Amino acid sequence: MVSSDRSLPVRRIRFRYPSGSLRHHFVDDDLIMSHVVAVLSATFPPGEDFFVRSVQHYAGQVTDPVLKEQVKGFIGQEVTHGREHRELNRRLQEMGYPTHRVARFVKWALADATKRAPAKVNLSYTAALEHYTATLAECLLTKPSAQDLLGDTEVRNILLWHALEETEHKAVAFDVYRAIGGSERVRRFGFVVQSFGLIGLVVIATILSMLGDRATYNPVRLLRSIRRLGSSPFLEPDVRRSLADYLRTDFHPSDHDNEELLRTWSEELFGAEGRLADHLH
Repeated sequence: MVSSDRSLPVRRIRFRYPSGSLRHHFVDDDLIMSHVVAVLSATFPPGEDFFVRSVQHYAGQVTDPVLKEQVKGFIGQEVTHGREHRELNRRLQEMGYPTHRVARFVKWALADATKRAPAKVNLSYTAALEHYTATLAECLLTKPSAQDLLGDTEVRNILLWHALEETEHKAVAFDVYRAIGGSERVRRFGFVVQSFGLIGLVVIATILSMLGDRATYNPVRLLRSIRRLGSSPFLEPDVRRSLADYLRTDFHPSDHDNEELLRTWSEELFGAEGRLADHLH
């Protein structure tokens, strides 16, 4: 049974980064958060490829016609996410962020997981990581303080678009996992494994990225950024509670109702006067 009959549009979209349009610390001139966002952006292309492989492996076993269409939309959206973040990562690499190195490591790690872990476990990893991306996406879409961090640059635009589509398809991998008989034990195991992996990767990669930034060695800049990190909207208790919900035995992504949020942001971004309507092809 599918949790929602929502269709998933595959938007043909392109983002533009004119020379000089991004300052070096592009996340509200904040040292740490700029490196965190650059690291996360670097993980997206190989991550999206892994998600597509994991879901596509079981696409032939999905019998529900609504879910079959959602799988097609999920794959189309994820492929587009990977393409657009590759372009952003190229620009960030030119600015001094080691996005290519991070992406290569993530690609290797996920390719290794694909080979070593059973397909059902890889699907549980995908469902768990989709919960992370959906939770962070909903934080961005609901909290003005999170949106304010991104200013008015093309990075803000790509992340708002990405957040909208992650929210649209947040239940697809979970529903496929459930449809092919995935167990609760393996589902929760996948979340625990990926929680350690994702958080560890982001922390270590951010530190290594910052070591190549001269601003890191300015104690005033560094301490100011550390203090700001403590009040980040992405680290507030409601975000941690939303993430931990995944470990409930009766959890489903649709427990976090977001229909009104999706209507609001679909119109804001892609309505007749939407801020990204001119980005569509």
